[in-house]
Amino acid sequence: MAEKTNKVLLQVKGLKVAYGGIQAVKGVDFEVREGELVSLIGSNGAGKTTTMKAITGTLGMNDGDILYMGQSIKGKGAWDLVKQGLVMVPEGRGVFARMTITENLQMGAYTRRDKAGIVADIEKMFTIFPRLRERKDQLAGTMSGGEQQMLAMGRALMSQPKVLLLDEPSMGLSPIMVDKIFEVVRDVYALGVTVLLVEQNASRALAIADRGYVMESGLITMTGPGNDLLNDPKVRAAYLGE
Repeated sequence: MAEKTNKVLLQVKGLKVAYGGIQAVKGVDFEVREGELVSLIGSNGAGKTTTMKAITGTLGMNDGDILYMGQSIKGKGAWDLVKQGLVMVPEGRGVFARMTITENLQMGAYTRRDKAGIVADIEKMFTIFPRLRERKDQLAGTMSGGEQQMLAMGRALMSQPKVLLLDEPSMGLSPIMVDKIFEVVRDVYALGVTVLLVEQNASRALAIADRGYVMESGLITMTGPGNDLLNDPKVRAAYLGE
């Protein structure tokens, strides 16, 4: 299990994001500490993915700031952030469809120069994701959704992230594959990677989280230990259909 500390690796302060005339994120504050698995839950359209895109520099912010390891990353591009260890697996996976699984994993290491380490880490990914080893020469575009999700996570891990952001990793997957993906998220966390998990599947996300945040209509409305939120009557009524 990852060693938890009080060191804040990622801090979002007063974040506001608008596009298309809509204020999608209305002043959000939250933090992720070293060694934590933090879940950000909320219904579709709550502003979760917009927040993730702002953190990783793929969407500009209107106000507020984002600190990574104590330094503002406002205005920095995704390339710089990956080199610094802040890496996202986007909603929809985004694998390179016409490349093989092995080539996709190699692309995840494009900021690295340690050839022997890259080879060793590809082997490590095949250990974490045995299904990828079985299909290592297969084109990524011919894989199932769940297999592509595993590949996208493996590719992100190849960049040796300090903080891994996962945006809706279970979306569109079969129940069996959802089980596998959450098992992999736990395994990645156990390797010592700090994780920020955005999920509509509130029960699964909170069940594995150290802490959670609930986002509604562009605002954080609740926060607490994952298990406390999982058992909160308001959360259960709003997100678990109880």
